[in-house]
Amino acid sequence: MTINVSALHPDDRQSWEALYQGYADFYRMPMESQTLDLVWQWIFDPTSRFFALIAKDEQGRGVGLMHYREMPSPIRGAMVGFLDDLYIEPSCRGQGVVERLFERLNQEAQVQGWPFVRWITAEDNYRGRAVYDRVAAKTPWLTYQLNIE
Repeated sequence: MTINVSALHPDDRQSWEALYQGYADFYRMPMESQTLDLVWQWIFDPTSRFFALIAKDEQGRGVGLMHYREMPSPIRGAMVGFLDDLYIEPSCRGQGVVERLFERLNQEAQVQGWPFVRWITAEDNYRGRAVYDRVAAKTPWLTYQLNIE
């Protein structure tokens, strides 16, 4: 499979929506049109520092997506990258799509001057974690969440 990874383009909306819906379904999160519209707006707002990559096969079909953003690391006095969302179409997993996305993410992080890109994943995302163990170093940090009531 030949994979081309590029920044998301406005013409990619339909492919992006299908992939993002697959991502939401995987995590059992509802996906409403207002959410799709808001995230789409973030991607194309140059002041948001929120970015998206899309992987396409040789027919131009969207087979993977990656959302990432810049965030401050106060202890470093520097900006770093944070990978929010990564999804590969199930029929295309194991065919190098995720590796191409991470290669492009590495290039983009270098352009931004980020010393690293960090992310979290579900503990039971064993297939994803196997990939992450190959492409990145696992940190010793645990993630907590304060739910606002």
